[in-house]
Amino acid sequence: MATYVYEALNAAGKAQKGSVEAGSSEDAIQRIKSQGLFPTSVRPQKGKKGAAEAGESAKKKKKKKKGGGGISIGGVKPKHLTLFTRQLSTLQDAGLPLLRSLQILEQQQKPGLMKNTLQNVVEEVEGGSSLSEAMGKSPKAFNKLYVKMVNAGEIGGVLDIILQRLAEFMEKSERLKRRIKGAMVYPVVVVLVALAILSGIMIFIIPKFEEIFKDFGVELPALTIWLMNTSRWFVGGIAGQRFAGYWYVGIGLPAAWILFKLIRKAGPGRALTDILLLWVPVFGSLVRKTVIARFTRTLGTLISAGVPILEAVTITGETCGNYVYEKTLKKVHDSIREGESFAQPLRESKTCDALVVNMIDVGEETGDMDAMLLKIADNYDEEVDVAVASLVSLLEPIMVVLLGGMVGTIVVAMFLPMVSMIESLQGS
Repeated sequence: MATYVYEALNAAGKAQKGSVEAGSSEDAIQRIKSQGLFPTSVRPQKGKKGAAEAGESAKKKKKKKKGGGGISIGGVKPKHLTLFTRQLSTLQDAGLPLLRSLQILEQQQKPGLMKNTLQNVVEEVEGGSSLSEAMGKSPKAFNKLYVKMVNAGEIGGVLDIILQRLAEFMEKSERLKRRIKGAMVYPVVVVLVALAILSGIMIFIIPKFEEIFKDFGVELPALTIWLMNTSRWFVGGIAGQRFAGYWYVGIGLPAAWILFKLIRKAGPGRALTDILLLWVPVFGSLVRKTVIARFTRTLGTLISAGVPILEAVTITGETCGNYVYEKTLKKVHDSIREGESFAQPLRESKTCDALVVNMIDVGEETGDMDAMLLKIADNYDEEVDVAVASLVSLLEPIMVVLLGGMVGTIVVAMFLPMVSMIESLQGS
C-alpha cells in the first residue's frame, strides 16, 4: 500500500486536497470517487511509495522501453485520432476506469506515433496527471482544441459525453475534407493525363512531321513553326540548351507547390494567400463556405462543452485555417471582453453572410449560442456539398474545351503545311 496525495472537486465544484492509502494510482482514483469527489490530480506522496508499487512501476517502465521506439515524422493521422476518441468515449460510457481504458486502447495500436503517444499519456496518468495535462504534452497528436475540450469534460464530470461530441466533430470535419479532396481528383487526373499525351506528341509525333516537311521543302505557317520550336525546346533540341524542356516541366510543378507551401509558412505570405484565395472566382466561394462551416462547428462544440466563451473564441481563431477569419475572431474576442456583442464585429467585417450574423445575434439574445452555431455549421456543410458538386460539373466542360483546344491547335498546325503541299502538287 502507498500514500497518494490528491486534488479534487466536490459536488459544488470547490477544490479540495487530501491523501488516501491505495495499492495503485487506479485504486486511489476509485477511492476518491467513492467519496463523491472528482479527482483532477493524483500522485504518490514523496518518500511513501511502497516496494511493490516501485517494482510495478519499474516493470511498466521496462515495458515502455520495449514497446516504444521508431522514428515518427509529422503528426498523428486524423483518421486514427478520430477512431481513438470514439473508442475512448465508448469505454468511458461503459464505466471502465480511465487508466484501464487508455491501457486497452494503447495495446490495440500498431507500432507508430499513435502508440508511442498513448504510452506517454498512460505513463503521465499513472503518475497522477489529469488526462488533459497528459494529452497537452503531446501536441503532435492532441491540438489545443482537443485538450481544452477534454479539460472541460474532466471539470464537468462528463468526459464520456465530451469525447463523443469531439469524435462527432472530428468525423464531420474529416468528411468535409474528403468531399473537397474527392472533387479535386477528377481535374488533377485529367491534367496529368493531358500532360502525358502532350509530352508524347511533342517527343514522338511532331519531330516526324518536321522531317517530312523538310523533305518536301514547303514554306511553313507561323503556327507550325512555333509548334516545332516548342517541340525542339521540350526535347532539348535547340542549340545551346543545357536541359530538355520536360525537365523544367517535371521539376517546375512540384517546385511551385513547395514554394507555395514555404510562402504559407511565413506570416505575411499566409495572410496574402488566404486573402487571395477568398477572391478567386468560383473557388473562393467554396473556401469561404468551408471556413465558415469549420469555425462555427468548432466554436459551437467548444461552447456546448462548457469552455468559457473568450477562450473558445481564441481557440477557434487559431484553428479556423484562414487569416481573414482569424483576424475577425480576434475582433470578436475583444468585443466580448469589453462587454459588447458577438455579432457586431462579424457584421462589420463582412466576412460572413447576413444569415450567419443574424442567427448568431438570435443565439446571443436567447442564450442558445452553441445550438445556433451548430445549425449554421450543418447548413454550410450542405452548401459546401452543393458547391463542390457544382464545381465538378463546371470543371468537366472546361477541361473538355481546354483539351480540345490544345489538340485542335496541334492538328491545325500540322495539317496547314500538308494543305500547302497538296496545293503545290496539284498546281504542278
